[in-house]
Amino acid sequence: MTRKQKRLAVIAGGMSFIIAAVLLMMFAFGQSVAYFYMPSDLEKTAVGPGTRIRLGGLVAEGSVVRGEGSAVKFSVTDGTGTVPVSYTGILPDLFREGQGVVTEGAFDAAGGFVADSVLAKHDENYMPKEVADRLKKDGVWEGEGKTQ
Repeated sequence: MTRKQKRLAVIAGGMSFIIAAVLLMMFAFGQSVAYFYMPSDLEKTAVGPGTRIRLGGLVAEGSVVRGEGSAVKFSVTDGTGTVPVSYTGILPDLFREGQGVVTEGAFDAAGGFVADSVLAKHDENYMPKEVADRLKKDGVWEGEGKTQ
């Protein structure tokens, strides 16, 4: 093998390694994407079972039902639509009815939303930015608190 052929082989090997690394990163990022929806968005958009999404809004008044152990069922609303959510785990300390919440999970085969994480506000002025922006746009919430 000549010097030129060796150099081309090293360059080709390096390029192959870089291309493989970029493809693996793109695949990993594509698998971790979770789109944000409000309950009224879900009425207009069909989301298939198993598709990971973030669902945000307010915890509907009178909707929190605690089951056995750490199982909880509640509804998330944006004033227009409401989505029932089931969650098994420890809820944030400040989780309560009427407060902003973002849940992450997927719809099951029966059409129910099963959350695997629940994020709630952390002080009396906070609401997740996506939720606050949408609720203000829809005229449901007029708060002037901090968003993040």
